[in-house]
Amino acid sequence: MSSAQDRLTDALYGLGWSTVKKLPEPVAVRLGRTIADLAWKRRGKGVRRLESNYARVVPDASPERLAELSRAGMRSYLRYWMESFRLPAWSAERIRTGFDCKDVHHLTDGIASDRGVILALPHLANWDLAGAWVTTKLDTPFTTVAERLKPETLYDRFVAYREGLGMEVLPHSGGTAFGTLARRLRDGGLVCLVAERDLSASGVEVKFFGEATRMPAGPALLAQQTGALLLPVTLWYDDSPVMQGRIHPPVEVPESGDRAEKTSVMTQALADAFATGIADHPEDWHMLQRLWLTDLDPSKGPS
Repeated sequence: MSSAQDRLTDALYGLGWSTVKKLPEPVAVRLGRTIADLAWKRRGKGVRRLESNYARVVPDASPERLAELSRAGMRSYLRYWMESFRLPAWSAERIRTGFDCKDVHHLTDGIASDRGVILALPHLANWDLAGAWVTTKLDTPFTTVAERLKPETLYDRFVAYREGLGMEVLPHSGGTAFGTLARRLRDGGLVCLVAERDLSASGVEVKFFGEATRMPAGPALLAQQTGALLLPVTLWYDDSPVMQGRIHPPVEVPESGDRAEKTSVMTQALADAFATGIADHPEDWHMLQRLWLTDLDPSKGPS
């Protein structure tokens, strides 16, 4: 990306955070839906990729059904952005009542145990809202990791935004994040990781909707090394302003096998939990990038 494009991208995000958060909520909702529909009608690369990914999730879907799903997916994606731009202006009460989490006892029991907890989730619905709910409703700070974005000023905006919601944010690159996360967990802290897309190209191969992909090894390795509880989380939207979510039962560390074997089994268990939530609400899975190995490596099949 050129420096001019970098500046434009940063300016557009800055405009979103400065302007959208001042809009009345119904206006922001309508704006998000309008932008989503325009983007969907253009059928750019992201929309086509989203539709291709949905074809893996709903393999028997007709072309018409996939088109409906991708339209709903873009509306869900823009709902995420409209909410995220407005989150810094939400009251504590709005955040507390903006998320309904099922089976939250898995998390609250884990926090009370002081053994440390890892929440792992895919790109479903609004993970930032879920995080703000944890810091506000449960009054529990946590540590997370963010991908280094270009330009650097845009990355800084995201860090400031998430820190403003009560999160400690570590850069994905640099090699020090894992050690810091492990220290937080050994101190009985909470770590939240978006974990269905491997950014390192050295993740664990898993089966996901019947095809091979790689997912990050970090959640499973952290659980093994620190004794922390590993909890999958899935999120979704319904027709209300309240986001829905579920905390799944813990992914246990296998009793036998070496570290790599245990990591493989645990990461597959995460993938299976993620797949359950995505299959139930595919339109809320915001995966506009390549994910499966046959898409990442053209030599393994068509992209």
